[in-house]
Amino acid sequence: MPKKTGLRYPEEFKAEAVQLAHSSPDRSILQLAHELGIADQTLRNWIKQAEIDRGEREGLNTEEREELRRLRRENRILREEREILKKP
Repeated sequence: MPKKTGLRYPEEFKAEAVQLAHSSPDRSILQLAHELGIADQTLRNWIKQAEIDRGEREGLNTEEREELRRLRRENRILREEREILKKP
């Protein structure tokens, strides 16, 4: 079965899911994810990123991740353009 990729959830949904996870210590992440209709690892990733954004954990915050993604895309395009210009 092909893997789904690129599915984007609204930021509000992510924030509410993370808040629900923090406010419901009696329920496991697996239970909450099932109730929300998402994969448990997706919820874990959102929780981890929220902790990074709040400075509670080491890592790239959301803004830094977006900038890195943008710069990598730009770099890829520039390399492709350079290769095209090298050809006669």
